[in-house]
Amino acid sequence: MELLHCVNMESAIGPLFLAASRQGLMTLEFDARLPGQQSIRPNPRHLREEQRGFTFKSSASLMRPYVNELEEYFAGKRREFTFPLDLRGTDFQRACWRALLAIPYGETRSYADIARAVGKRNAFRAVGMANNRNPIAIVVPCHRVIASDGTLCGYGGGLDVKRRLLELEGALSGVLAA
Repeated sequence: MELLHCVNMESAIGPLFLAASRQGLMTLEFDARLPGQQSIRPNPRHLREEQRGFTFKSSASLMRPYVNELEEYFAGKRREFTFPLDLRGTDFQRACWRALLAIPYGETRSYADIARAVGKRNAFRAVGMANNRNPIAIVVPCHRVIASDGTLCGYGGGLDVKRRLLELEGALSGVLAA
C-alpha cells in the first residue's frame, strides 16, 4: 500500500486537494468536480479504498512546499513550478501532459497544437481525453488549451475557473474574453 501525503488548501479559485508520493506531486484536484470526473481522493462512502493501493495521511508540513508555490502562483508572483511531479498514466497521456508543461505561462495552445506536439496530428480528440484525465490541474496547465477557433472549451474546474486562470496569467485575447 503506497502512502500519499495530502492537504486541502484554500485558493483564489476555491478549495483544492493536493496529494504527493515520494516522487512528487501526484494530484491537484478541484474540490468541486464536474459529474463523472475521476478523483484519487478517498470517498468516505467507500469502505474498500484499499483497492486503489493508496493510503492517505494529512501532512501540512510535508505538503508546505507545494502549497507555498501555489500560493505564489495565485498571488501573481510565480510563473513556473519547481517541485517534482509524479505523473502516472499511459505513455500517450504522459506525452500529452509533458506537452502541456511546455506551454509557456501567459500563452495558449489548441488541442490540434498538442496533437502535433506529441506526433499524432489527427489525435486532437485523444488529446482532449488525456487533458480530461490530467491528475495535476493548474501545475500541468491543461487550462492553457483552447478550441481551434480560439474559444474556451471544457475544463475540469469549469469554464469560469479556466477563464480566471487565463486572466491571472494574462492569456485572454478579445476572442477568449468574449
